[in-house]
Amino acid sequence: MSVRQTMTRFPFNPAEEEACGVPWGMTVAPFAAMDENGVAPVYGSNGELLPRCENCWAYYNTYCELDQWSWDCSLCGTTNGLSTQSISQYSLPNSCAENISSFIDLELPRNSSASEPVELVNLDYFFLLLLIHYDLSVLPEFEEGSEEMKARPVYVAAVDLSSSEEFLELTKSALLAALEALGPGSLFGLATFSHKIGLYDVQGPIPVVKNVFIHPESLENLTVELEDVMPLFSFLAPVDTCKDLIASALETLKPTTSWERTTAAGQGVDGVLLGGRGFGVAMEALLKYLGSEYGNTYALVRTSNYSPFCFSLWWNAARVFAFLSGPPDYGLGQLDTRRYGEQYASKGEDADRALLPEQTPFYKDLAAVAVQAGVCVDLFAVTNEYTDLASLKFLSIESGGSLFLYSSTDDSTLPQDMYRMLSRPYAFNCVLRVRTSSEFKIDHSYGHFFPDPEYENVQHIICCDSFATYAYDFDFLGDVGFSLHSKERPTLQIAFQYSVVVPPNELSVSSSGASKRDTYSLQRRLRIRTVQFEAARNINEIYDTVDPEVILSILVHEVILSSLEQGIREARILLHEWLVNLVAQYNDAFKLVENGRGSLTTSRVDVAFSQFPQLQSLPRLIFALLRNPLLRFHEEGVHPDYRIYLQCLFSALEPSSLSRAVYPSLVSYESPEKQAYPRHSLSRAALLTSGSPIFFLDAFTMLIVFYSSTADASLPFPPPQDCLLRRNINKLKQERSITPKLIFIRGGKDDATVFENYLIEEQDVEGSGFTSVMGFVSFLDEINQDVLEYINKPNGSVLLSCPLREIFIVEALMQKLFNGRVGLGVIFRDEKGAVVFACKTELRVAGPTTLMEGITIRGLRGDVDLDPYSEVVEDDILAIARRVGVIDFQFIHRA
Repeated sequence: MSVRQTMTRFPFNPAEEEACGVPWGMTVAPFAAMDENGVAPVYGSNGELLPRCENCWAYYNTYCELDQWSWDCSLCGTTNGLSTQSISQYSLPNSCAENISSFIDLELPRNSSASEPVELVNLDYFFLLLLIHYDLSVLPEFEEGSEEMKARPVYVAAVDLSSSEEFLELTKSALLAALEALGPGSLFGLATFSHKIGLYDVQGPIPVVKNVFIHPESLENLTVELEDVMPLFSFLAPVDTCKDLIASALETLKPTTSWERTTAAGQGVDGVLLGGRGFGVAMEALLKYLGSEYGNTYALVRTSNYSPFCFSLWWNAARVFAFLSGPPDYGLGQLDTRRYGEQYASKGEDADRALLPEQTPFYKDLAAVAVQAGVCVDLFAVTNEYTDLASLKFLSIESGGSLFLYSSTDDSTLPQDMYRMLSRPYAFNCVLRVRTSSEFKIDHSYGHFFPDPEYENVQHIICCDSFATYAYDFDFLGDVGFSLHSKERPTLQIAFQYSVVVPPNELSVSSSGASKRDTYSLQRRLRIRTVQFEAARNINEIYDTVDPEVILSILVHEVILSSLEQGIREARILLHEWLVNLVAQYNDAFKLVENGRGSLTTSRVDVAFSQFPQLQSLPRLIFALLRNPLLRFHEEGVHPDYRIYLQCLFSALEPSSLSRAVYPSLVSYESPEKQAYPRHSLSRAALLTSGSPIFFLDAFTMLIVFYSSTADASLPFPPPQDCLLRRNINKLKQERSITPKLIFIRGGKDDATVFENYLIEEQDVEGSGFTSVMGFVSFLDEINQDVLEYINKPNGSVLLSCPLREIFIVEALMQKLFNGRVGLGVIFRDEKGAVVFACKTELRVAGPTTLMEGITIRGLRGDVDLDPYSEVVEDDILAIARRVGVIDFQFIHRA
């Protein structure tokens, strides 16, 4: 469990938190094998016996004060009694994991107490219900906890047949790679969807497929249950005995013809197919097929003398791999892709804002069904057409799965990604809970999880691997903050309860070789990490201990939420304002710039944070984030599905990987066997001044080896496999959560555009490409100017320029930004250049105009009524300005 904070010394009160300008939070990778310092947890057993605080339910840990009969909670200070068993156990030093380390991992029994709080949810009650339902209790050989009970990991592939031959060939390759990665105890099911759903039985001499047709206009699910079409034990085949048969079934996959789909859909117009991909209906039916009627997850078990598979509610989960070649356009869950097109120009809508929200709640609701059924959905979209991932993403990210987007079948890394994903260990049916000491609290939580509808700060994660990362930001509970002189320190505790399938070679129990081969042990475990911090005595200690990569993680989550709620433009403004505020707070704290009392001073602002090296990378990271397709405008050619893919990718990356994805690293080599410089700025000037012939750029999803045009012809191209450069590349590829593309480019001979696009420091921050001025330098100058204007405002307000098609200026009192409503004053310019001024109580005209009638303001793209007697929230004014196409507006002090 890796835990990283934006600052290791916490602000000691709310005033210092606000004054430092740095977000206060952390990132957590709960299933990481080690902590952030490379230390593994101390493993133990009897997790159900671990003492818990009667007040806050925190777990006993090494920071608690322990007496002979009691212990004091390190989070809330409550004194708790010890049980007789704990007294005996804790009297022996180092007798249990919780007295050795604050980072522990304990095994839980299958019959944990039903009285435990949410992290120890008791599943036995549901298990007994299911035993009654299937009447397995009459089987004498079926005993709870028996070693004859064998857990079987479950995987299902749902393949889109409304596709091309190339798509199916790529999908077949990916599934063959998946079969090689799956353990011998796994069960695999193959399903297809188009205008019908196909279920494959591969356990006979030849593969058999049974189809269920989807009604194109039905508002309900299938008229027949999939269980009635094919029993689940026939659909799910053991990989160890049926791998070749599954491979044979994959070879039978063929795309449905246009005639088949058009006939079924009845939607052919002039020979053009308008329907046939019933993805929504297929996923809804599969989730119901795989789930139990008791609304939780299951594992498949088999007794030694009972050959059919029996289904019991245990601690396992199924994974569904959904392969999609285009938007769902048939039956329930079909999406209208016409919203991506020229009609936005005629409607005057902001495409950057209109294409980010989902157009239907169908897939978000379906994600809740998946979570309830214990099914994790991984979505693989292989398409370059608009598929509306904004609507589809919830099915994967909220069920604990991943979303992958490949624009082409030619250079797709889908097979490698499938093998990589299934080769690494993962936990399932996870519950994540973060507790804090009484002075502060969790303010927001971010990541791919399903929040518990009843318990605060509890997240459910169906599937979690070692790379999965979640973020939290903190806030004080009151105005007091931490005490600098008390022995009680800021403390947080992370509890992560999860299940794992232990392969046969890791079983400790003795069993015969024949049965041990396919016996998988199902374990429930509890991982706990308790961390204590120091409160900073001054702002210097905060700035000395910041982690810019974690700060970037928190900011990325915030701008993603802002873009979804208010659009890309507002997200960019939020990010810009944050950096201006940080620079201003830093310069003000150390008195680096004098206030000019209403006039701009000629002093230079310390934009580079020269006094604190830990802060110095932040301006570059913010500049790079503004240049990233995540926050670039639609008119720059950023596909909306690619933007959604980046949102899903970035919001799950651990901080170091995210930093690499936002600002790639550039390393130079004198030769393939000798490194020259470990780090260069992303500029052409860096290439020219270094004099090195070879450059290696790591952008996380892409690795580029670039030979300069002046490189010696004797240097081998591409670099040989046994050289230092190649070894470094292979190491990076092995450490990645996804498979990066590797490209070799020879300058002067090959097209170097893909490499030059990453040299962002000579590009304008607004995306106009290479310019005659230095992009990053100009960006710093702009920040410098905005900070000076902020500092020199006599009333403390800030003036920010925001580049839109119609330039507008927002002027807001800083104290009003946090108080919500403000008095309204707007300056409008019509197409004739006349200025129309409206304030809270009056309306007047400056210059001749015929555009004003009463209190209706006509903009370039429409009219809007403005009530001069109402108070308007700041965000509403931004929306009004966009809707009417005004050129500029500002807030004024309320009279």
